[in-house]
Amino acid sequence: MWESFWAIAGWLAVILAVISLFGWTVTFGSTLATFYLVFKHWRLRKAGMEAERRLLAHGLPTEAELPDVVVQIPTYNEGAMVARALDAATALDWPRERLHIQILDDSTDGSTIFANEEVARRRAQGFDVVLIHRKDRSEYKAGALANAMTLTPHGFFAILDVDYVPDPDFLKKTMTCLLADPQLAFIQARFDYMNRDANPLTRTQAVLLDAHLAIEQGTRCWAGHPLPFNGTCGVWRREAIEAAGGWRGGTLAEDLDLSYRAWRIGRRGSFLMSVPVPGELPETMKAWMVQQQRWTKGFGEVMLRLLCPILADGSLSLADRLKAAMHLGVWWSGLAWAVALPAGIGAIVLGAPLRWELAGILVGQLLIGYIALFVFLRAGNLSLRPGQTRLSDFVREFVQVSRDLFRIGAAIGPAQREVIFRKRSEFVRTPKSTPAPKVV
Repeated sequence: MWESFWAIAGWLAVILAVISLFGWTVTFGSTLATFYLVFKHWRLRKAGMEAERRLLAHGLPTEAELPDVVVQIPTYNEGAMVARALDAATALDWPRERLHIQILDDSTDGSTIFANEEVARRRAQGFDVVLIHRKDRSEYKAGALANAMTLTPHGFFAILDVDYVPDPDFLKKTMTCLLADPQLAFIQARFDYMNRDANPLTRTQAVLLDAHLAIEQGTRCWAGHPLPFNGTCGVWRREAIEAAGGWRGGTLAEDLDLSYRAWRIGRRGSFLMSVPVPGELPETMKAWMVQQQRWTKGFGEVMLRLLCPILADGSLSLADRLKAAMHLGVWWSGLAWAVALPAGIGAIVLGAPLRWELAGILVGQLLIGYIALFVFLRAGNLSLRPGQTRLSDFVREFVQVSRDLFRIGAAIGPAQREVIFRKRSEFVRTPKSTPAPKVV
């Protein structure tokens, strides 16, 4: 009996060891990709920022020649934020007769009443503002954007989530770039944060997003890699949206999906590091988990839908296919960490062959992974906010970030499983700190 038990345990240990080694191979590839992006960022940063300055210096046509721009503000049960969003939209420095604002309201609570009142106020002031209310929420944000496009003939769409507040020169800067280069499909501005220092969790998110925006988005733009739209704080060219097949709600990441479809037909985006747009970060762990679960699932859905077709697309160069694979394939690294670590520990406990070597690999991979994370985050911090955070202070922030990432890693497990088993789910908006309106 005991012989059978130990025989089974031995085979199980070997299987777990193989699974662990495979997982560590995937995570090591992701680690190398992280170091590559950091290296590439510092190599290209000076030239990239200079190219951005030249693009912004092109200037706009005369006011009479400026095109019509539609500002789209999607909202769902966030009526209390509509007033602030409309204040920012109507303050944009663009000819009033060529500025059109759409509130894309899929609300199911009293928010629509509140939003209608705010829209009526702005219309009385002479602004072209409309509220487009849908009752079915079909295809979620993608459906709202696609539906609103059919209601206007204009050629440029600025997309701003309701919690983002652009500066008045936002349109002038982004449209300068779009009009200077007809091949650009969209311009993506950089997120900034109104509540960065609200609590330790918002500081964690700011550190993570700074690295994402600078090291990932900035570097991809400068290096000619596929650049994903972040879903807000950007301006799209109508012709590019339509040529790529329009907004589609088949995934929870309609922004990433459209970006890659546009990229496959030769339309690229550009990222503006020097144009910040402040917005709200989730202030509770529960709200952040909701956001991260949606982002994780949406990214995974797009990866499953597009990665294989991209790799098989002979019209793309091998280099372009590898660049896309490096980006989309990173989704597997999080799952690989979640599998490789417990599998490795299980193999060691069950006495797998070469278990001490396996333990060394496990410890080494954890150490290298944490070094890569620190380098990635510190590089983003130094690139966007040079001189603002001393190394000793950043180390303390990194400890907090590590704790928060451990908690979020456990929370996104269900989203990863739903991607693998192709289970559809609702688009759940990130809860906002601004209270909902009271409707009497």
